[in-house]
Amino acid sequence: MRQSRWMRTGIILTAVLFFLTAAGCAGSQSVKKVTALFQKKKELAPRYLDFEDVLIPGELEVDKKSVYQSPGFSGGVLTLKGRVDMISLVTFFTANMPKDSWIVVSEFKSPRTKLLFQKDRKRCVISISEGILKTEVEVWIAPATEEGSPDNGLLR
Repeated sequence: MRQSRWMRTGIILTAVLFFLTAAGCAGSQSVKKVTALFQKKKELAPRYLDFEDVLIPGELEVDKKSVYQSPGFSGGVLTLKGRVDMISLVTFFTANMPKDSWIVVSEFKSPRTKLLFQKDRKRCVISISEGILKTEVEVWIAPATEEGSPDNGLLR
């Protein structure tokens, strides 16, 4: 009788420990998943940076910038890097730039893809190149030249 009593006690203790361990692991995993999703959503949300009319994917981080601002105009270059494939970035920019009134002028797809946009009195060139670990994106904003200027229409 003693053996069966000890056996039952051992089985019950083993079962209780198993369920406590399983519940602890499940709770820990759930908390980790929720925390990771929250952080990922926060980090991945597209945002406007120095150029108020160019939406930037959340996966990209600013690497360098040389931006000048004056009343009613921001221009220069933003260099961004992140782990995003080129096709996703091209799709993102061609879908979102028109939402901010940019017109697609041309696209040049190669190992270093160029997207050209225009609006009002501004031009935008987005250059995308994939590296081994990260993709680099340069966003150039420049003022458009006025009619009759010495550029002979090259920027129009």
